[in-house]
Amino acid sequence: MRKSARYTTLAAAGLLALSSLTACANDAASTASTGSGKGTKVKIMVGGLDKVIYLPAMLTQRLGYFDAEGLDVELLTEPAGVQAETALVAGQVQGTVGFYDHTLDLQTKGKAVESVVQFSRAPGEVEVVSTKAAGDITSPKDFKGKKLGITSLGSSTDFLTKYLAVKNGVKVSDFSPVAVGAGATFVSALQQGSIDGGMTTDPTVATILDKKAGKVLVDMRTPEGSQQALGGPYPSSSLYMQTDWVNGHKDTVQKLVNAFVKTLKWMSTHSADEIAAKMPADYAQGDKALYTQSIKSTLPMFTADGVMPQNGPETVEKVLKAFNTNIQNADVDLSKTYTTEFVEAAK
Repeated sequence: MRKSARYTTLAAAGLLALSSLTACANDAASTASTGSGKGTKVKIMVGGLDKVIYLPAMLTQRLGYFDAEGLDVELLTEPAGVQAETALVAGQVQGTVGFYDHTLDLQTKGKAVESVVQFSRAPGEVEVVSTKAAGDITSPKDFKGKKLGITSLGSSTDFLTKYLAVKNGVKVSDFSPVAVGAGATFVSALQQGSIDGGMTTDPTVATILDKKAGKVLVDMRTPEGSQQALGGPYPSSSLYMQTDWVNGHKDTVQKLVNAFVKTLKWMSTHSADEIAAKMPADYAQGDKALYTQSIKSTLPMFTADGVMPQNGPETVEKVLKAFNTNIQNADVDLSKTYTTEFVEAAK
């Protein structure tokens, strides 16, 4: 059964950002993993291959499930989801592993894009505060006047930070979002005081806690955490593709979804240690125990079947409407942003 959504236009600034990102996407992208060279060729851009929230992308390849479906999948990586989104819109790749909320954002810009398999039911994101600022920031109510790290402007970390602020009575103009990426750049910004806090994912969260560089303020790595912070399930990590391409390549899309659903099922029956053992050694950055812990902390966010969580799209819509003036009064119809056609067939 196909689900869809139609949105009115977001800010013109969004289009400008999209255009500028498209211009430099070729330079920013890097190949992280090459396919087998056999079968149908598909390029997928991931908004950070080493992020645990996007773990199913690499894990599917490591388990051999793409090959089993007769696919030659090339995984590429960008540091932020919004850049991965741009690569898809520019036609450089056939699919993007990124946050579902980008499908809603792109609909407002006249781009028909849909999630074909949903990896998660929670954001997997954590709002952290630096050890130095921990006394001043005890909840999102204290965001006013603060510098808050995000991966990049227009990213899902940007969206969620704005929502937490508005929900807690802080205007988006009252704090400063700072694009610091993830991993070492985020940790460094936190330690050096370039940001007072920020939103990031594992393994960056695990590194921050291990280095005692900061502490957790809002934890959205579990369905319970998502419910508390956002008021419902928040489908995030997914494989989304341009609708025209999906409709013209249903057999290939079905094979991709089959592979990812197998991976999600495998993850639901294996431990964090077993999952970590399947991943590239360099993802652990020399500390396998810490990497395994980061997987364990994030595992609750993943679905076991790839199905869109009930009421998930409505939660995403509510979050975006809370801070985006262009869609607050829009007649939103949640269609064309996801389809369950392929996951139903995979089951």
